[in-house]
Amino acid sequence: MANSIHPLLVNFFADLPDTPAPIYARLKQAITQKVTTGEWQANQRVPSEAEIVKALNVSRMTVNRALRELTAEGLLTRQQGLGTFVAQKKAHSALFEVHNIAEEVASRGGQYHAKQLQLTKSKASVEEAINLGMRTNQEIFRSVILHFEDNQPIQLEERVVNATLAPEYGEQDFTQETPYVYLMKAAPMTEGEHLVEAVLPNARECELLDINDHEPCLQIKRRTWSGDQIVTAARLLHPGNRFQLFGHFSS
Repeated sequence: MANSIHPLLVNFFADLPDTPAPIYARLKQAITQKVTTGEWQANQRVPSEAEIVKALNVSRMTVNRALRELTAEGLLTRQQGLGTFVAQKKAHSALFEVHNIAEEVASRGGQYHAKQLQLTKSKASVEEAINLGMRTNQEIFRSVILHFEDNQPIQLEERVVNATLAPEYGEQDFTQETPYVYLMKAAPMTEGEHLVEAVLPNARECELLDINDHEPCLQIKRRTWSGDQIVTAARLLHPGNRFQLFGHFSS
């Protein structure tokens, strides 16, 4: 009955984005919109998983994933025994956040797919060990993945992963699920850093990204932590004419 629905969920289903994205992604978008517009205030308790499941008639797994990822991204905070609350706004916002590229493509109405070019396990080199804060004899995974939007390559991803923190990384099929999805389950991100610069790709990178020689690209070097340990270091290369960064911040 309508009077048994949590007040914050009245007409909530109508607010879900009308996109081909998965339900959990649409739920995340709707909650994010409620928070960023101020409709849901900082420190306000949000509806429980059970209440959202009942109101929207979706699976508990879907709701749990949406709330868990929003908590990992810092939009929500969970307090043991009390529930989930809208997190306090941070004094400074990052220029951009870490997102699942498949969701980003879907949110724009595009069709996403990926090609897995490499997935191997070996000992870390000196440079890789430094990037991951580990010893050179420790095992890591290396992956190279080409991401597409509407059959056009938009990102070449080269990644190294601490095999101790994400032991099943080498068993994944990253044409079906992005590294972001697996890593958020295996070692949820608590901190990250980005280094952004314009670069000129080499001949092989131009071929993979289907761009002309010497066409500039935007390169993002990213490291992410789970707790006090570095989980992964990635180099993300985007064709300059197909990609832009957007950030929103306030004082």
